[in-house]
Amino acid sequence: MRTKTAKSSENLLDELQSALSHGTVARRVETLRRVTDLFINNAVDYSDDHVRVFDDVFQCLIEQIETSAKALLADRLATIPAAPPKIIRTLALDEVIEVAGPVLTKSERLDETTLIEIARSKGQAHLKAISLRRVLSEALTDVLVARGNEDVVQSTVSNPGAQLSEGSLTDLVTRAARDDDLAACIGLRPDLPRHHYLKLIAKASLSVRRKLEAAHPELADEVSSVVQEAAQRIRAAAMSRQTEMARALVKSLHDDGRLNEFQVTTFAEQGKFDETNAGLAALAGVAVETVENMMIESRTEGVMILAKVAGMQWSSVRAIIAMREKLSGGSQTDILTLRDTYEALRSSTAQQVLRFHRMQRGATSPTPAA
Repeated sequence: MRTKTAKSSENLLDELQSALSHGTVARRVETLRRVTDLFINNAVDYSDDHVRVFDDVFQCLIEQIETSAKALLADRLATIPAAPPKIIRTLALDEVIEVAGPVLTKSERLDETTLIEIARSKGQAHLKAISLRRVLSEALTDVLVARGNEDVVQSTVSNPGAQLSEGSLTDLVTRAARDDDLAACIGLRPDLPRHHYLKLIAKASLSVRRKLEAAHPELADEVSSVVQEAAQRIRAAAMSRQTEMARALVKSLHDDGRLNEFQVTTFAEQGKFDETNAGLAALAGVAVETVENMMIESRTEGVMILAKVAGMQWSSVRAIIAMREKLSGGSQTDILTLRDTYEALRSSTAQQVLRFHRMQRGATSPTPAA
């Protein structure tokens, strides 16, 4: 059958091209409808050779055809897993979103390379259609987040099938500081890493606090306290299974006397945010929440204070700082200056600063993290 189909391919194309060259637009549209019906009704039974024949036929039929007919073709082929790949690509690249949209959103036949090409070159309507796909790879979401407008970005973030890279998450959390709707979309993602979630909550809490204080200046102190308590409850409730397992591991190491500076440094070098937090908290004798608050701050002093209280060497502190910079995507700090600052910092001073920091945060008395 394959050989017969392959041999008949050119004959079929010749017949169609001959008919179309003397036919009206209406005749071309009617022919397209019939060929589409034939393909859809028997798609599961067609061989690769059959599909290639249909692909060539569709390419011929859509030449000089009206937009509405192409849009109908796109809508009908978009949900067919074995749709002819060349016509799917042609439809996806169409400048008219009514034609490209159904294929960009639904077609499983559209390859990743073409999707990224379109995402990098087409307008916002095409990007929005792509953002609605059932599955989006990290490479594709990177382009959507970088090029998309507010609507595209929110659509992408709200898509549970979108895989967000570390770089995109860092950018999104930064943008969410001035966009409450985006912050809500990001915060609802179950796969959001904890270090990003903590930064998101910290920034969102500040935004909420400012709005409430502006509306009720006479209640500023009470509002601040309420917002802070709410943020702490949200953060505790949002603790992921991964975070729980990380803390349990550190607790086990601490209880067995196997948790030391080298282990915490190893966690940091491996980019393990939760394990590093819990380990540093255990060595410093403070709550994990205290470490998390200081770890997500933009300034590095908090981390150095905790490390000094824990009695850590500079090489370990440097590893923790490097982890923070990698996870946040921020610019590199002046390591030599930080080293001099850390070496000059006295343990007693670090203890006093830490007590003041915890008092300002309204933290409870120090409890071992592990």
